[in-house]
Amino acid sequence: MKSRSLHRTGLTYALGAYALWGLFPLYFMALMPANPFEVVSYRVSFSLVFSAILVLVTRGWSKIISALRSPRVLFMLGASGFLILINWEVFILAVYQNKVIETSLGYFINPLITVALGVTIYRERLRIMQWMAVGLGLVAVVVLTFAYGQLPWIALTLAVSFGLYGFVKKRVGDRVGAVAGLAIETAWVLPVAIVQLILVGIFGGLSAFSLGPAHAILIVCSGVLTAIPLMLFAAGTKRIPLTWIGLIQYFTPLSSFLLGIFVFHEQMSASRWAGFMFIWAALVFLTVDIFRATGRGRSRSAEAEATAIGG
Repeated sequence: MKSRSLHRTGLTYALGAYALWGLFPLYFMALMPANPFEVVSYRVSFSLVFSAILVLVTRGWSKIISALRSPRVLFMLGASGFLILINWEVFILAVYQNKVIETSLGYFINPLITVALGVTIYRERLRIMQWMAVGLGLVAVVVLTFAYGQLPWIALTLAVSFGLYGFVKKRVGDRVGAVAGLAIETAWVLPVAIVQLILVGIFGGLSAFSLGPAHAILIVCSGVLTAIPLMLFAAGTKRIPLTWIGLIQYFTPLSSFLLGIFVFHEQMSASRWAGFMFIWAALVFLTVDIFRATGRGRSRSAEAEATAIGG
């Protein structure tokens, strides 16, 4: 009963995180017509402020101090900070350009990027279904390149930056929690955010806080909105199996995809539909492979346990 309750709570947390991420296009579209680089700069600044407050309230300074004492961890968090900054910049630019569907494509591709990182960095050997998924993903990129008339650079940049971000965070995740990690990451990129604000002020004029009180509140709350899904995600992953996370992660790009079609009324040509179909087929292969691998792992554990009991 306790395990079932933990799973139910973890599922609620994880779904909450991915639901919020899936609704991000609506939030950032509401911040128009403020300059997108200005919006990202304020997002970095207020994320740092909010995460610092959370660290103070939860007395999480020990994790901050531990990270500061380790040059390797500090460097890794700096790398992840710049990767997520790139991700935020491209995502908000795409939303402003009414290319929400292409952002969803990036996060649909992301699991394939994770598999590719496993091969190139960890020298992992792919199973047959993983190879099929990667192959379908490559076909999808070719089809979508013809459909868009160019490489789907928004989708690929989002997928690669977030895939590398996840890889870096996995290397340091055990030593730094979600909130402390966000605080250090945003501290790393704060100088870039400040320079961006200065340049926007010089060449375009800062406007985020001159568009009315409601707009100003939304800008300030961007820091809160950044931290809350991260905390929900961290709480959820501790309570449910990784395979569940593997399936739930598709909720975010699916939400963005549906928003792009039904809310922002973006056009989908037949060739774009074909490209997405190849991506979705690849994800089906990956999902089936995850369940098969998990099933084999459980069978081996049960056999080992039975052998130990019998011995």
